[in-house]
Amino acid sequence: MNLIKKYLGLPNDSRAKTLVVAITLCLVCSVLVSTAAVVLKPRQDANKALDRKRNILTIAGMMQPGASIEESFSKIESRVVDMETGQFVDDVDPEKYDQRKAAKDPAMSVALSKDQDIASIRRQARYATVYLVRKNGKLATIILPVHGYGLWSTMYGFVALEGDGKTVKGLGFYEHAETPGLGGEVDNPAWKAKWIGKEIYDPQGKVAIELLKGGVGPTTPDPQYKVDALAGATLTSRGVENLVHYWLGSNGFQPFLKNVLSEG
Repeated sequence: MNLIKKYLGLPNDSRAKTLVVAITLCLVCSVLVSTAAVVLKPRQDANKALDRKRNILTIAGMMQPGASIEESFSKIESRVVDMETGQFVDDVDPEKYDQRKAAKDPAMSVALSKDQDIASIRRQARYATVYLVRKNGKLATIILPVHGYGLWSTMYGFVALEGDGKTVKGLGFYEHAETPGLGGEVDNPAWKAKWIGKEIYDPQGKVAIELLKGGVGPTTPDPQYKVDALAGATLTSRGVENLVHYWLGSNGFQPFLKNVLSEG
Protein backbone atom coordinates (compact mmCIF):
# COMPACT_ATOMS: atom_id res chain seq x y z
CA MET A 1 0.00 0.00 0.00
CA ASN A 2 2.82 2.34 0.92
CA LEU A 3 4.54 1.40 -2.34
CA ILE A 4 1.45 2.40 -4.33
CA LYS A 5 1.17 5.71 -2.50
CA LYS A 6 4.86 6.32 -3.11
CA TYR A 7 4.38 5.57 -6.81
CA LEU A 8 1.33 7.83 -7.11
CA GLY A 9 3.24 10.58 -5.44
CA LEU A 10 5.92 10.59 -8.10
CA PRO A 11 5.86 13.41 -10.69
CA ASN A 12 4.10 12.40 -13.93
CA ASP A 13 7.25 13.01 -15.95
CA SER A 14 9.47 10.90 -13.71
CA ARG A 15 11.40 8.08 -15.36
CA ALA A 16 10.06 5.40 -12.99
CA LYS A 17 6.42 6.39 -13.50
CA THR A 18 6.81 6.54 -17.28
CA LEU A 19 8.45 3.10 -17.29
CA VAL A 20 5.69 1.52 -15.17
CA VAL A 21 2.94 3.01 -17.36
CA ALA A 22 4.68 1.79 -20.52
CA ILE A 23 5.13 -1.75 -19.16
CA THR A 24 1.54 -1.91 -17.90
CA LEU A 25 0.21 -0.71 -21.25
CA CYS A 26 2.28 -3.30 -23.12
CA LEU A 27 1.03 -6.10 -20.87
CA VAL A 28 -2.61 -5.06 -21.27
CA CYS A 29 -2.27 -4.80 -25.07
CA SER A 30 -0.51 -8.18 -25.24
CA VAL A 31 -3.30 -9.84 -23.29
CA LEU A 32 -5.96 -8.22 -25.49
CA VAL A 33 -4.20 -9.21 -28.74
CA SER A 34 -3.56 -12.78 -27.54
CA THR A 35 -7.16 -13.17 -26.41
CA ALA A 36 -8.48 -11.82 -29.72
CA ALA A 37 -6.20 -14.19 -31.66
CA VAL A 38 -7.42 -17.22 -29.71
CA VAL A 39 -11.09 -16.23 -29.87
CA LEU A 40 -11.01 -15.37 -33.58
CA LYS A 41 -8.83 -18.30 -34.76
CA PRO A 42 -11.74 -20.72 -35.41
CA ARG A 43 -13.49 -18.07 -37.50
CA GLN A 44 -10.28 -17.25 -39.37
CA ASP A 45 -9.66 -20.94 -40.09
CA ALA A 46 -13.24 -21.34 -41.30
CA ASN A 47 -12.92 -18.32 -43.61
CA LYS A 48 -9.60 -19.62 -44.94
CA ALA A 49 -11.14 -23.02 -45.69
CA LEU A 50 -14.12 -21.39 -47.38
CA ASP A 51 -11.84 -19.23 -49.54
CA ARG A 52 -9.85 -22.31 -50.54
CA LYS A 53 -13.05 -24.07 -51.62
CA ARG A 54 -14.12 -20.97 -53.57
CA ASN A 55 -10.81 -20.95 -55.44
CA ILE A 56 -11.03 -24.65 -56.26
CA LEU A 57 -14.58 -24.26 -57.57
CA THR A 58 -13.61 -21.21 -59.65
CA ILE A 59 -10.58 -22.87 -61.23
CA ALA A 60 -12.61 -25.98 -62.00
CA GLY A 61 -15.34 -23.85 -63.63
CA MET A 62 -17.90 -24.94 -61.05
CA MET A 63 -18.51 -21.64 -59.24
CA GLN A 64 -22.01 -20.43 -60.05
CA PRO A 65 -23.22 -16.89 -59.12
CA GLY A 66 -25.38 -17.00 -56.01
CA ALA A 67 -24.76 -20.69 -55.39
CA SER A 68 -23.73 -21.98 -51.96
CA ILE A 69 -19.99 -22.68 -51.82
CA GLU A 70 -20.46 -25.57 -49.40
CA GLU A 71 -23.22 -27.11 -51.49
CA SER A 72 -21.21 -26.80 -54.71
CA PHE A 73 -18.06 -28.16 -53.06
CA SER A 74 -19.97 -31.21 -51.79
CA LYS A 75 -19.85 -32.48 -55.38
CA ILE A 76 -16.05 -32.62 -55.19
CA GLU A 77 -14.22 -35.64 -53.77
CA SER A 78 -11.13 -34.77 -51.67
CA ARG A 79 -8.40 -37.42 -51.46
CA VAL A 80 -4.85 -37.55 -50.13
CA VAL A 81 -2.17 -38.95 -52.45
CA ASP A 82 1.25 -40.41 -51.71
CA MET A 83 3.51 -38.42 -54.05
CA GLU A 84 6.08 -41.21 -54.35
CA THR A 85 3.71 -44.00 -55.33
CA GLY A 86 0.88 -41.97 -56.85
CA GLN A 87 -1.60 -44.00 -54.81
CA PHE A 88 -4.40 -42.79 -52.55
CA VAL A 89 -3.73 -42.72 -48.81
CA ASP A 90 -6.77 -43.62 -46.75
CA ASP A 91 -5.39 -43.04 -43.24
CA VAL A 92 -4.87 -39.27 -43.68
CA ASP A 93 -7.87 -36.95 -43.36
CA PRO A 94 -7.91 -34.50 -46.33
CA GLU A 95 -9.92 -32.02 -44.24
CA LYS A 96 -7.18 -31.83 -41.61
CA TYR A 97 -4.04 -32.39 -43.67
CA ASP A 98 -1.97 -29.25 -44.31
CA GLN A 99 0.37 -29.75 -47.25
CA ARG A 100 2.15 -26.41 -46.81
CA LYS A 101 2.89 -27.15 -43.16
CA ALA A 102 4.02 -30.69 -44.01
CA ALA A 103 6.47 -29.36 -46.63
CA LYS A 104 8.35 -27.53 -43.85
CA ASP A 105 8.58 -30.64 -41.66
CA PRO A 106 11.58 -32.88 -42.52
CA ALA A 107 9.64 -35.90 -41.23
CA MET A 108 6.74 -35.15 -43.60
CA SER A 109 8.67 -34.02 -46.67
CA VAL A 110 11.70 -34.70 -48.84
CA ALA A 111 14.48 -32.34 -49.85
CA LEU A 112 14.81 -31.78 -53.60
CA SER A 113 18.09 -31.74 -55.46
CA LYS A 114 19.01 -28.74 -57.59
CA ASP A 115 18.19 -30.67 -60.76
CA GLN A 116 14.80 -31.73 -59.43
CA ASP A 117 13.81 -28.37 -57.96
CA ILE A 118 12.90 -26.49 -61.13
CA ALA A 119 10.02 -24.77 -59.29
CA SER A 120 12.34 -23.53 -56.48
CA ILE A 121 10.28 -25.02 -53.64
CA ARG A 122 13.22 -26.74 -51.86
CA ARG A 123 11.11 -29.42 -50.18
CA GLN A 124 8.11 -31.43 -51.30
CA ALA A 125 5.52 -32.81 -48.89
CA ARG A 126 5.21 -36.60 -49.03
CA TYR A 127 1.45 -36.31 -49.37
CA ALA A 128 -0.81 -33.94 -51.30
CA THR A 129 -4.56 -33.35 -51.34
CA VAL A 130 -6.21 -33.67 -54.74
CA TYR A 131 -9.81 -33.04 -55.77
CA LEU A 132 -11.89 -35.15 -58.12
CA VAL A 133 -15.23 -34.55 -59.82
CA ARG A 134 -17.16 -37.47 -61.27
CA LYS A 135 -20.17 -37.36 -63.58
CA ASN A 136 -22.26 -40.44 -64.25
CA GLY A 137 -19.57 -42.51 -62.57
CA LYS A 138 -16.80 -41.23 -64.83
CA LEU A 139 -13.92 -38.96 -63.90
CA ALA A 140 -14.71 -35.49 -65.25
CA THR A 141 -12.26 -33.12 -63.55
CA ILE A 142 -8.97 -33.50 -61.65
CA ILE A 143 -7.86 -30.52 -59.53
CA LEU A 144 -4.25 -30.44 -58.36
CA PRO A 145 -2.49 -28.05 -55.96
CA VAL A 146 0.62 -26.38 -57.42
CA HIS A 147 3.17 -23.87 -56.22
CA GLY A 148 6.50 -22.44 -57.27
CA TYR A 149 8.62 -19.31 -57.17
CA GLY A 150 8.02 -16.40 -59.54
CA LEU A 151 9.94 -13.12 -59.41
CA TRP A 152 9.21 -11.98 -55.86
CA SER A 153 7.21 -14.73 -54.23
CA THR A 154 6.06 -18.31 -54.08
CA MET A 155 2.83 -18.57 -56.07
CA TYR A 156 0.20 -20.96 -54.69
CA GLY A 157 -2.66 -22.15 -56.84
CA PHE A 158 -4.45 -25.02 -58.55
CA VAL A 159 -4.54 -26.51 -62.02
CA ALA A 160 -7.69 -28.29 -63.16
CA LEU A 161 -7.51 -30.98 -65.82
CA GLU A 162 -10.25 -32.64 -67.83
CA GLY A 163 -11.03 -36.27 -67.10
CA ASP A 164 -8.43 -37.32 -69.68
CA GLY A 165 -5.71 -36.10 -67.30
CA LYS A 166 -3.92 -34.02 -69.92
CA THR A 167 -6.20 -31.18 -71.07
CA VAL A 168 -6.25 -27.99 -69.01
CA LYS A 169 -9.64 -26.97 -67.69
CA GLY A 170 -8.44 -24.08 -65.55
CA LEU A 171 -5.45 -22.52 -63.81
CA GLY A 172 -5.31 -19.90 -61.07
CA PHE A 173 -3.35 -18.65 -58.08
CA TYR A 174 -4.87 -17.76 -54.71
CA GLU A 175 -1.70 -16.38 -53.14
CA HIS A 176 1.33 -14.53 -54.56
CA ALA A 177 3.19 -11.22 -54.33
CA GLU A 178 4.12 -10.62 -57.95
CA THR A 179 4.35 -7.09 -59.37
CA PRO A 180 0.90 -5.54 -60.01
CA GLY A 181 0.37 -4.90 -63.73
CA LEU A 182 3.23 -7.24 -64.70
CA GLY A 183 3.65 -10.60 -62.95
CA GLY A 184 0.44 -9.84 -61.09
CA GLU A 185 -1.37 -10.43 -64.39
CA VAL A 186 -1.48 -14.10 -63.42
CA ASP A 187 -4.80 -13.01 -61.88
CA ASN A 188 -6.10 -11.58 -65.16
CA PRO A 189 -9.16 -13.63 -66.27
CA ALA A 190 -8.25 -13.04 -69.93
CA TRP A 191 -4.80 -14.60 -69.44
CA LYS A 192 -6.13 -17.50 -67.37
CA ALA A 193 -8.68 -18.23 -70.11
CA LYS A 194 -5.81 -18.80 -72.56
CA TRP A 195 -4.90 -21.98 -70.67
CA ILE A 196 -8.26 -23.66 -71.18
CA GLY A 197 -8.07 -26.47 -73.72
CA LYS A 198 -4.26 -26.57 -73.82
CA GLU A 199 -2.57 -29.98 -73.59
CA ILE A 200 0.04 -30.77 -70.94
CA TYR A 201 1.72 -33.86 -72.41
CA ASP A 202 3.10 -34.70 -75.84
CA PRO A 203 2.45 -38.16 -77.37
CA GLN A 204 5.50 -39.55 -75.53
CA GLY A 205 4.10 -38.45 -72.16
CA LYS A 206 6.57 -35.61 -71.65
CA VAL A 207 5.35 -32.30 -70.20
CA ALA A 208 5.24 -30.10 -73.29
CA ILE A 209 3.30 -27.00 -72.20
CA GLU A 210 5.26 -23.75 -72.41
CA LEU A 211 4.73 -20.01 -72.15
CA LEU A 212 5.65 -18.32 -75.40
CA LYS A 213 7.15 -14.85 -75.42
CA GLY A 214 5.41 -12.72 -78.04
CA GLY A 215 2.26 -14.78 -77.90
CA VAL A 216 0.73 -17.70 -79.76
CA GLY A 217 -0.26 -16.94 -83.36
CA PRO A 218 -1.77 -18.67 -86.40
CA THR A 219 1.65 -19.89 -87.55
CA THR A 220 2.91 -21.06 -84.14
CA PRO A 221 4.02 -24.72 -84.29
CA ASP A 222 2.12 -27.07 -81.94
CA PRO A 223 -0.10 -24.33 -80.50
CA GLN A 224 -1.94 -26.88 -78.35
CA TYR A 225 1.10 -26.90 -76.04
CA LYS A 226 1.69 -23.15 -75.91
CA VAL A 227 0.26 -20.23 -73.89
CA ASP A 228 0.99 -16.52 -74.20
CA ALA A 229 3.69 -15.40 -71.76
CA LEU A 230 2.93 -12.43 -69.51
CA ALA A 231 4.07 -9.22 -71.22
CA GLY A 232 6.98 -7.61 -69.36
CA ALA A 233 7.08 -10.38 -66.75
CA THR A 234 9.67 -12.84 -68.02
CA LEU A 235 10.64 -14.27 -64.62
CA THR A 236 7.06 -14.69 -63.45
CA SER A 237 6.18 -16.41 -66.73
CA ARG A 238 9.18 -18.69 -66.36
CA GLY A 239 8.12 -19.42 -62.79
CA VAL A 240 4.61 -20.43 -63.90
CA GLU A 241 6.02 -22.65 -66.65
CA ASN A 242 8.50 -24.25 -64.23
CA LEU A 243 5.91 -24.99 -61.55
CA VAL A 244 3.55 -26.56 -64.11
CA HIS A 245 6.40 -28.70 -65.46
CA TYR A 246 7.37 -29.77 -61.95
CA TRP A 247 3.94 -30.61 -60.56
CA LEU A 248 2.69 -32.31 -63.72
CA GLY A 249 6.00 -34.13 -64.19
CA SER A 250 7.44 -37.39 -62.87
CA ASN A 251 8.40 -35.86 -59.51
CA GLY A 252 4.94 -34.38 -59.13
CA PHE A 253 1.50 -35.72 -60.00
CA GLN A 254 2.28 -37.67 -63.17
CA PRO A 255 2.44 -41.05 -61.35
CA PHE A 256 -0.89 -40.29 -59.68
CA LEU A 257 -2.50 -39.29 -62.97
CA LYS A 258 -1.38 -42.53 -64.62
CA ASN A 259 -2.78 -44.54 -61.72
CA VAL A 260 -6.12 -42.78 -61.45
CA LEU A 261 -6.70 -42.89 -65.21
CA SER A 262 -5.81 -46.58 -65.45
CA GLU A 263 -8.22 -47.33 -62.61
CA GLY A 264 -10.96 -45.17 -64.12
